[in-house]
Amino acid sequence: MTTIVPLTAALWPAFEDLFGKQGACYGCWCTYFRLPPASRRENTGERKKDYMRARVEAGPPPGLLLFNGERADGWMQVGPRLDVPEWNNRGRASAPAEDAPADDSSVWAISCFFVRSSARGRGLTHQLVKAGIDYARANGARLLEACPMRESKDSRSVGLYVGSQRVFEKAGFVTVVERKPGRPLMRLGLA
Repeated sequence: MTTIVPLTAALWPAFEDLFGKQGACYGCWCTYFRLPPASRRENTGERKKDYMRARVEAGPPPGLLLFNGERADGWMQVGPRLDVPEWNNRGRASAPAEDAPADDSSVWAISCFFVRSSARGRGLTHQLVKAGIDYARANGARLLEACPMRESKDSRSVGLYVGSQRVFEKAGFVTVVERKPGRPLMRLGLA
């Protein structure tokens, strides 16, 4: 049975198991959009893990965990844009549009995914996005944004940590702007 729930401190062991010893995506621990590049380079995987654990313990939940039975098989980082400062960097494809500034707490972003390799190819990102829409709406978001990859020749591409454009299109997101080829900033109105 599949369930999707917010990541709380009590669920940290399941998150840690999902990310494995290396911390998913080369030791990132889902800090890519949370820490400036220099800080990410200076920090070891263990320090990034500690940073993320402290963030989870501080609350509110920074994303959703997908469970198949007792095991977490998927993760999606979702929350207010202002909670992921590097997502808002003006030099990124994900930079805020003028009508949805980063400091507007009602503008949320889906910034990262991680799915256990043995669970890929089963549509889990579709399920996570649907749950993320419901979660954002229930927590007062008026807009939900994403900046996925348009296409990838390999479903195991590390670049897919931002998701696939096709997944977001199927969920009703539309392209707002495309600053970098193949990386559209997409949006779904929740009001």
